[in-house]
Amino acid sequence: MAGNKFMFSTGIENSYPTIQLPDGTIKRVDEMEKTFHYTNWEKDFCLTKDLGIEFLRYGPPYYSTHLAPGKYDWSFTDETFNKLKELHITPIVDLCHFGVPDWIENFQNPDFPELFAEYALSFAQRFPELQLYTPINEIFITAMFSAKYGWWNERLNTDRSFVTALKHLAKANVMAMKAILKVQPEATFIQSESSEYFHAMDPRAVPLARFLNQKRFLSLDLTYGYPLNVAMYEYLLQNGMTRQDYEWFIKNQVKAKCIMGNDYYVTNEHLVFPDGHTQAAGEIFGYYVITHQYYKRYKLPIMHTETNIKMPACKEWLLKQWANVHRLKHDGIPIIGFTWYSLQHQVDWDSALRDDAGHVNELGLFDLDRNIMPVGEAYKKLIEDWKDILNEESFGLTFDNW
Repeated sequence: MAGNKFMFSTGIENSYPTIQLPDGTIKRVDEMEKTFHYTNWEKDFCLTKDLGIEFLRYGPPYYSTHLAPGKYDWSFTDETFNKLKELHITPIVDLCHFGVPDWIENFQNPDFPELFAEYALSFAQRFPELQLYTPINEIFITAMFSAKYGWWNERLNTDRSFVTALKHLAKANVMAMKAILKVQPEATFIQSESSEYFHAMDPRAVPLARFLNQKRFLSLDLTYGYPLNVAMYEYLLQNGMTRQDYEWFIKNQVKAKCIMGNDYYVTNEHLVFPDGHTQAAGEIFGYYVITHQYYKRYKLPIMHTETNIKMPACKEWLLKQWANVHRLKHDGIPIIGFTWYSLQHQVDWDSALRDDAGHVNELGLFDLDRNIMPVGEAYKKLIEDWKDILNEESFGLTFDNW
């Protein structure tokens, strides 16, 4: 991981959880379908290139690619990844984004880690030259939304179901990394995790805020084999994780091959009230302060892996987040990339994908007709202005991945 190229990136939003509709039926929410990527993928890649972006968070739809144990449909994957290669766009391969194939059911399935590792191995064998991966996107959010809030997939809402999902997701993540390394020893794994903070509203809320500010780290603690404090260890044991489960993470971590990806949205900070409820706080500390907390804990190189905000605040938010990132870099934090997520507007994220309403969320660099937005113009200019200067600064990475 030597070199000096700062990684400006975007992503194709590719969430695909299942939700329950009001009539009780189960529906797969596929954001690549809702945003018309399946019919515009070549144009989407060309638009990425036109912005001067060389790195793209992108992955095949896991649910429709992994058909059964040992059985895959690589047709769409072959087309898209070959086009990325032709355009000299480096994919940061996103292998699981909020959902699993129907035959795996959900994240409560104890077979998920082994099945997902098999999928990751098969992908790596098909594209052995690729080096950059996010095996599982936002493990903490996936477990919370699926198994604590009851919104997606298994739609459960207990601490035990949350810990079960968290354990399976983190184990699948580690097993996938180890499988990929068998094929590509130079692979680097960019975790993409939501960077959260919980603010106590008054002294009575301090104990809960303290607990939540430890809980936010659990997905990365397990992935990186980080030693837990007593409160978190007891929480996991009380909710179904065994001592042997935890020891597995300590013994199998591949932290040395990882970059910590931190996502930050205006919804990532929370107010905690004495009665136990929380609500969005807006931006209080911001990306700079919260990322410092994560860096102090794990001491890994960092990539800013997601941000957006709805129009008309997009351009101002872009420049504010970039100022945070560049200040971190200037202050000696090894931050190696910045991401506006996603390339195009999204659909139904105003309800966290729970309502199949078709609401267009104006968050993208382009609209759904592929017209460039003001934030797209601003991001293109930002890249043009900074790319050469950043390459002369003291820290960065390049990857010979084709």
